[in-house]
Parts: sequence; C-alpha cells; structure tokens
Amino acid sequence: MARIVVLGAGIGGVPMAYEMKEIVGKAHEVVVISDSPTFHFVPSNPWVPPKWRKPEDLKIELAPVMAKKGINFIQKAATKVDPVNNKIDLADGSSVEYDYLIIATGPRLAFDEVPGMGPHGGHTSSVCHVDHAAIAAQDWDKFMADPGPIVVGAVQGASCFGPAYEYLMILETELRKRKIRDKVPMTFVTSEPYIGHLGLGGVGDTKGLLESALRDKTIKWITNAKVDRIEAGMMYVTEVDDDGNEKKKHEVPFKHSMMLPAFTGVDAVRHSGAEGLTNPRGFVIVDKHQRNPTYKNIYSVGVCVALPPVEKTPVPTGTPKTGYMIESMVTATAHNIRDELAGKQPSDIPSLSALCLADLGDTGVAFLAVPQIPPRNTTWSNHGKWVHLAKIGFEKYFMRKVRKGISEPFYERMMLKLMGVVRLK
Repeated sequence: MARIVVLGAGIGGVPMAYEMKEIVGKAHEVVVISDSPTFHFVPSNPWVPPKWRKPEDLKIELAPVMAKKGINFIQKAATKVDPVNNKIDLADGSSVEYDYLIIATGPRLAFDEVPGMGPHGGHTSSVCHVDHAAIAAQDWDKFMADPGPIVVGAVQGASCFGPAYEYLMILETELRKRKIRDKVPMTFVTSEPYIGHLGLGGVGDTKGLLESALRDKTIKWITNAKVDRIEAGMMYVTEVDDDGNEKKKHEVPFKHSMMLPAFTGVDAVRHSGAEGLTNPRGFVIVDKHQRNPTYKNIYSVGVCVALPPVEKTPVPTGTPKTGYMIESMVTATAHNIRDELAGKQPSDIPSLSALCLADLGDTGVAFLAVPQIPPRNTTWSNHGKWVHLAKIGFEKYFMRKVRKGISEPFYERMMLKLMGVVRLK
C-alpha cells in the first residue's frame, strides 16, 4: 500500500485529495496535511468586507468530510519538506513519511516586500485569505463612519489581478447603494502594463471591457506602477514608461486600501534546502506531467507551481493560476500517480486553460483562454449581469460539492455549463 500525501487543503488540495482517493480507493492511503481545520472558498473573499458574505459562510470543517471519504486528515502546520528522506516535518516535532507527495500549499503572501503593506502591522487590507477579509471588514466599518479616497490594486510582482478588479467594483457598487459614491474618489494602482492585462497579456477584449468599466464608474488608474512604500493614509508610487524608466512619482491618498501582494512559495517548501525542488521564489518546479524533475515522487498543483511570466513587462508581473487551470493540474496528477502505481509512466498533461468569472458588483466580466498562456487556440471574453449571477451560483455549487466530498471537475462542468461553451478536451 502506497501513502499519498497532499500538503495543503485549499482550492487545489481538497479536490486533489478527493480525486486521488476516488481513483485509488482502499488500495492505497491518502493523507491531507493542513495548518487550518477548514477549507475556505477564496474567490468569494472580496464579498466579505462590505458584508455581502460572512467569513463563516465561506468555511467548511474538513475533518468530518475527509473521514467520510476515508482520507486521513492531519491538522498541523508543516515546517519542512524533506524530499531526500521522503518525509514532511511538522510543527509539533513529528513527521509524516510518504511514497508520493503532492504539494498544494498555495502561496506565501509577500507583504514584506513593500514597506507598510498588509493587514498585520501595515496600512492596507487583503482579500487573499478569508481571515484577512474579516480584518478588511473591520477597516471598512471604520471607513464608512468617515469616508474618503479608496485605493485598490496589485503591487509589483503580483500574479493575481482579478480579485483586485473585483474588490474595486464591489466597493463601488456598495457605495452607490449607500448613495455616498460622490464622497469617495477611487484609484486603481497596478503593476500591469495596461488595464485588463491580468498577467495574461489580456484575454480577448479584457482591456477594452475593464477600461470601459472603470471609465463608466469614474475610477482613475495608474498602470506600470511600482509601489515604493505605504504610510498611514498615503501610498507612494513610481510610474514607469514602456522601457521601465521612471516616468512620474505619485502620492496617492487613501482612507481605505486593498493591495494584492506578490507571492512566493511557503516557508516549508522554499526553505527545504532541496536543490531542484523549487525556483528562486520558492515555487515548485514541475514538468509537463506536474511532476518534479529531480524528485520524481513529488507532484505539485495550484498557485505554488512555478510558471514563467507570459511576457516581460516594464514592472514585473507573474502568471495567475486560475481555478480551471488548477483543476486540470489536479486531474492530470491523479491520473499520473495512478499510472505510476500500476507500473506505467505518467502520460496525462493538464490543459492549463483559463475560464474565469470576475464579479464587478452588479455586473461582471468572463473570459476564456485555451491555453491560458499564449499563443492560444481559443480566446473569448464577454460581460453582463449574468456573470455576477453566475458567480453566485458557482459559489453555492462548489461549496456544496466540497461539503459532500464529491470529486467531479467543479470548474469545468459548472463554468462551461453556465457560459454555454462547448466542453473542451
């Protein structure tokens, strides 16, 4: 009997565990290690600060679900991945040995790379984690008592831009509902070379769609932006030209701000000391089968996987790992480990496509990129209130499936059905 360990229990780790267990059944052991007792649905975090959702709405206790699935759930923090000895060291001094390891930790949030950034000791909010979103809700309450300028965006090195656009437009919608939008100047500050780049070089007309949305709502923006530092109520930004040379200095005041950080690999992985496991940023190196080339019994899925930037940009940007892309990584990994257990070589290759719903408050933008990284076979984008409604429906669907421990391809089936797109092979 092989022991297959999944490190992490988020958007990648939970479906990974379900699908892996579905495939191997009782013949092999599946173990999940997580520092949190709960799964939380990250895409809904931007709804928490304006009270469109409560944090507890987005959390699911994992131990009972995992037990029903026959998965061994260990709720402890990992301190070090040791691929030489095929084990994971845990914070309590114990360790877990594995035959196969699937790293699905998600990222470390690198707030420390910009002085004054982040929800803990800094001056900006975050929606990268549900607990951060809960802190942002407290900040939002203070803001509503004394409204003023809002600054939202993503700093240099960020690879996840969609939630910044969502948060900006969700707040804008809430302010209009409260009839105080006229009291709140809004600015979007982003490392993207243009609005709608999204770390993907744009998808279809995302540039036009998102620029139009910002113009329609009288939101100013600064692109090619490097955030130098953040102080209480003031963001200091350097805007560069297309060659990366300083173009203009900005001092942008705010009473509420949410800035997405750059990511690195988590400490237990990036400080493993195992040469060939990660790139310099601590992301796990994988081949086309999601397998590490150096330690061939280690696979990785999700945001913690090393992917090169789509293109060189004046201010560094990374490539996002969207839900549909992660799902394809999960399925390929499960099939490849199944093949290895049967004495075969891995052959499954993930599609690495992007299919996203971006909620913009009372409307939304949807886009499809096949594959996610250009050049592409399919490029499509659209907008309308239906996207907002579809994302609400998808949240309910995904959460229900996690609660029930069902291992079907959530993103592919639900999102393609909602959007009326022909199923992609």
